[in-house]
Amino acid sequence: MPKTIPLNSMEFCPNPPNSWQQQLAQAITSPETLLNTLGLSIDTFGDYLPANRQFSLKVPQAYVDKIQPNTPTDPLLLQIMTQSNEIVEAEGYTTDPVGDIRASQVPGLLHKYHGRVLLITTAACAVHCRYCFRRHFPYQQQTASRENWQEAIEYIQQDSSIEEVILSGGDPLVLSDDKLETLINKLESIPHLSRLRIHSRLPVVLPDRVTDRLVNILSSCRLNVCMVIHANHANEISRAEITILRKLQKSGINLLNQAVLLNNINNLEKDQINLSNALYNAGVLPYYLHMLDPVSGSAHFEVELEDAKKLISNMREKLPGFLVPKLVREIAGEKSKTPANEL
Repeated sequence: MPKTIPLNSMEFCPNPPNSWQQQLAQAITSPETLLNTLGLSIDTFGDYLPANRQFSLKVPQAYVDKIQPNTPTDPLLLQIMTQSNEIVEAEGYTTDPVGDIRASQVPGLLHKYHGRVLLITTAACAVHCRYCFRRHFPYQQQTASRENWQEAIEYIQQDSSIEEVILSGGDPLVLSDDKLETLINKLESIPHLSRLRIHSRLPVVLPDRVTDRLVNILSSCRLNVCMVIHANHANEISRAEITILRKLQKSGINLLNQAVLLNNINNLEKDQINLSNALYNAGVLPYYLHMLDPVSGSAHFEVELEDAKKLISNMREKLPGFLVPKLVREIAGEKSKTPANEL
């Protein structure tokens, strides 16, 4: 009788240990756990619980590992830790700062600018950034979930002026490779589409998400694919991030970065110069540096416009032009992002 060979349970486990899905499922969601992990007192950020009830903390361990322990002013920590000043009301700060809701045409599809539309593919993110302009977004009514894809696809099919689709969220890379491939195949079948843009923070906060299969899906796409990552600080780009970004670049994916200018995080000249250099070393070009979108709960991150303009001017003196991002602000109702020199 032949010897029985034990079954390897790993072959049947859809999300093996330490897969990106498991890492995402095990993300830290407790401020106390995060502070304890970093050797910080639970009193460091004051009474953060009301802010956490409004917009809960979420951060994968892979991102936490890049935060300097025992350092309450760490620029990565300040982006993701709930703080008491988030519940302070500020004039001009609203729940829909860039007019997303009024730009909605069908569930989950925003049509603000000529020639391109944006799909809210999911409400989920791998990390909850405290300055997120969609922290109050009504995702239950405004997500192009798999059940709603057909309505969005039909809208795009009927408007031949649309050349580009932008996948956003939440974060589109939270979707599985299967779901992304299904959606991308539907978009590829629309003749007048020529470009696909994916906006994602996952290559920075959870680099294992960039699987070989994802790279193959994107590199074999008929559409010209661009991935816009979201890194705000050079410390977010370590060896792991460089490896996966270079993999995407070598597969023919165009890589750009957009950052948000944030007080006490990346508003110094050295911060932005270091970020541009780190991005270029990883095969990514700086694209936009956004002025803070005035979303309720984020006023403590604001940088004055004149200070931002001076920062960009100083960067131009020390970097080649292609490493200086465009300083812009998104204004609700405008037909494009507004350059700083027009503000």
